[in-house]
Amino acid sequence: MVLKEIWTSLIMWFFYALIPCLLTGGVAILPAPQNLSVHSTNMKHLLMWSPVIMPGETVYYSVEYQGEYESLYTSHIWIPSSWCSLTEGPKCDVTDDITATVPYNLRVRATLGSQTSGWSTLTHPFNRNSTILTPPGMELTKDGFHLVIELEDLGPQFEFLVAYWRREPGAKEHVKTVSSGGIPLHLVTMEPGAAYCVKAQTFVKAIGRRSAFSQAECVEVEGEVLPLALALFAFVGFMLILVAVPLSIWKMGQLLRYSCCPVVVLPDTLKVTNSPQKLMSCRKEEVDACAMTAVLSSEGLFRTWI
Repeated sequence: MVLKEIWTSLIMWFFYALIPCLLTGGVAILPAPQNLSVHSTNMKHLLMWSPVIMPGETVYYSVEYQGEYESLYTSHIWIPSSWCSLTEGPKCDVTDDITATVPYNLRVRATLGSQTSGWSTLTHPFNRNSTILTPPGMELTKDGFHLVIELEDLGPQFEFLVAYWRREPGAKEHVKTVSSGGIPLHLVTMEPGAAYCVKAQTFVKAIGRRSAFSQAECVEVEGEVLPLALALFAFVGFMLILVAVPLSIWKMGQLLRYSCCPVVVLPDTLKVTNSPQKLMSCRKEEVDACAMTAVLSSEGLFRTWI
């Protein structure tokens, strides 16, 4: 009796082991993917699962999802994922599928040739408000006395809060809202010889959450306002301007004066240096002197002739 029961059990075990091969023409049934989970950081959502191993074969996967409306009112409807229809790797980026802050059901199945596995469904629905938010990467640079910050570009849904202050006891902390990353932004004009510190955090309005602040980074400005050579050059330039500007104005005035009211210079032969009366008196004296000279000359000639 005992041997009969043992023999019956062996026959049943062999029969159940043989059924999958009989149903699939000698090929084992393709198992469904297992261990589904969602890894979400900074609003990037990645569905992952354990790969289905078929030696010497390439297994493909398909992903589908249900939003809150489908889950509540049309549970038989599943929507294919935008990027994961017959994908090779055991993961799927469902960021573009998760467009609202509501629970989403997700499922995946494997495909090998004409074989298709059953669906494996995520144990708990995923809501994007559970994403992990990290502080943004930031780069601080100095442009002269201007402090410039460039934040990591995390996408259009992200805003940033930037806090900055002068590193000294009792310094006031200032906060500035930055609408997007990837663009250099002037933060503050620094004073010579002072140090300034900056920290930042991300903020996502769609889920009403923000990250922790990043570690503070500090920069220091040199104490000298200008190098000596530059200061000397600036002083010399200022002095040249101080002399050149009045001289230019005076020269321009002279040119305008000559152009508008020119001065006519007469030759010396045409100049009248004495009054008319004095000139007439001089002319009369010259005539009398000339007459006397003529008389004297006549008498001399007469005496010589005699």
